[in-house]
Amino acid sequence: MAFSSVFFKALSRLLVFIPLTSIEITTTDSQLSTNFYSKSCPNLFSAVKPVVKSAINKEKRMGASLVRLFFHDCFVNGCDGSILLDDTSSFTGEKTAIPNRDSVRGFEVIDDIKSAVEKACPGVVSCADIVAIAARDSTVILGGPTWNVKLGRRDAKTASLSAANNGLPPATFNLNQLISIFNALGLSTRDLVALSGSHTVGQGRCISFRARIYNETNIDSGFAKTRRSKCPSTNGTGDNNLAPLDLQTPTRFDNKYFKNLLNQKGLLHSDQQLFNGGSTDSIVRTYSNSQSTFFSDFVTGMIKMGDISPLTGSKGEIRKNCRRVN
Repeated sequence: MAFSSVFFKALSRLLVFIPLTSIEITTTDSQLSTNFYSKSCPNLFSAVKPVVKSAINKEKRMGASLVRLFFHDCFVNGCDGSILLDDTSSFTGEKTAIPNRDSVRGFEVIDDIKSAVEKACPGVVSCADIVAIAARDSTVILGGPTWNVKLGRRDAKTASLSAANNGLPPATFNLNQLISIFNALGLSTRDLVALSGSHTVGQGRCISFRARIYNETNIDSGFAKTRRSKCPSTNGTGDNNLAPLDLQTPTRFDNKYFKNLLNQKGLLHSDQQLFNGGSTDSIVRTYSNSQSTFFSDFVTGMIKMGDISPLTGSKGEIRKNCRRVN
């Protein structure tokens, strides 16, 4: 998720795939609404967007990172801001989980947004909702579609290192594994492909694509050669070297990611799995031919993902500081 995406990271042997029967999915469409803060914080959106825009102006990659932060929050026990919690002497959060460590970023930007929002309406807006708004604003600023964000989430008082280790799909997953983990969260196969399109922006680490560029055959030879130049074959060497997920327009949200897949230029194994003779090939072709269809389905997927198990009503809290519980 870049989605610099949800797909970044980690060696699959270190991850335990979650059986579908072990996951309870709850959605609360009726409790989240697009006008949740219309009276309690009418200037919310005007407080958030300038901070996001400033951060992206300083570093284009940050837009992809903020979108990815939303993915990594929602995929672990729902969209509850749990990924933002720092470790303490008595608490271990999700930031050091294998899929997040040295990978998920943008926490300082969320802090800055929270400060701006607190000035506008103290103690009203959750960090979980701020992450959701920042993901939308980042998408728009990078040239992607806009949508009305459903709000009303509250912040978790806990986080789960094990859930983060087990619940986020690594770059090594095959198509069936990807479909299964998305379906388990209430997301369709079409949602999987559309949301994977967030990899049209952002970067991946050498450790996440090394095996693909050296060992796989369903890859354009010139593309593989280019990527090898900055990603040595030896494990532990250049692991954190970065490469764009979309070689053509790495900082613009468009449908070039899908065009790349047609040409076997997907950077991650999990990317190319979407176009590799399987059930999702036709969806990839559709998105490569129609950016508007991709945009429409991406919006649908983001809204559905935002509905995954939010804390509402009296559950959770509104954190004063996104990094720690009140």
